[in-house]
Amino acid sequence: MRRRIIDYIVVSLKGIAMGAADVVPGVSGGTIAFISGIYEELIESIDKVNLDFFKNWKNHGFLNAWKSINGSFLFALFLGIGISILSLAKLIKWLLHNEPILLWSFFFGLVLASIIYIAKQINKWSLKVLLAVLITSVLSYYITLAEPFASPDSPYYLLFCGFIAIIAMILPGVSGAFILLILGAYQTAIDTINNLRDGLLQGNMTLFKEALFNFILLAIGAVIGLKVFSKALNWMFKHQKNLTLAILTGFMIGSLNKIWPWKEVLKTRINSKGEEVTLLDKSVLPSTFNGDNQLVLAIIFVVIGFATILILEKLGKNKNVV
Repeated sequence: MRRRIIDYIVVSLKGIAMGAADVVPGVSGGTIAFISGIYEELIESIDKVNLDFFKNWKNHGFLNAWKSINGSFLFALFLGIGISILSLAKLIKWLLHNEPILLWSFFFGLVLASIIYIAKQINKWSLKVLLAVLITSVLSYYITLAEPFASPDSPYYLLFCGFIAIIAMILPGVSGAFILLILGAYQTAIDTINNLRDGLLQGNMTLFKEALFNFILLAIGAVIGLKVFSKALNWMFKHQKNLTLAILTGFMIGSLNKIWPWKEVLKTRINSKGEEVTLLDKSVLPSTFNGDNQLVLAIIFVVIGFATILILEKLGKNKNVV
């Protein structure tokens, strides 16, 4: 696949959209990749990254080895994801605290449109496919009801969290950030990103080193998980595509409960900064929401989120070019 500079810029923009989604519990960067038409290429490219790269480099040169793993595509995409996560972590955190209904409404519209889009890709419905949608919908729904664990302190636990979260992040409909939330590592991950950036910009090497250590642990776990799971997912897309799409559709349907804009707080906890934050909540109707339900604005943001997917879908139609 031959790409121009502008094409790689578009790939990076898709990466920025994926990174923004990955920061929010309940929204999957894999969904953005799927809708924007780069998902299968991403999985296939990750699957190609192995020790043969170094052997190819030695025998045929770096450029040949780089092309063999679709390196320019992966670099452009992960550059966008990295830029997005580092730059948007504070903004997303602020929106979650100050405008949660509008933020969740936007993502609810986004995921709702994504479900329709992915379900349309199933070209042959059967009992097996229907059962896959039903079972994964129920499983995903019950995952959203899970109560988060306590915040992790062990380095080994951070490795495990990175391993599990990255699997969810590349799986459409399953939010890596939400998995981190369930595992009790979401606050640690967000603080790590913010402290890494702040320590570097402020010249605070103590803060930077502590954040870098946690970041490396999460990253090592993520790289291992990414490599292990991409191979299985790549095989499933090649040999059981309809079933795979059904599973993804089900996961996304079940995840709607987590991103429903109106919530009732059931339990809170005190975070590392001494702030009271939500530990467990449940979805409620706008009419029974305790406070300003912002219903009209919420509906507008649902529509905006839905329209965003339509735009990404149109961009995805150019996937053979971009």
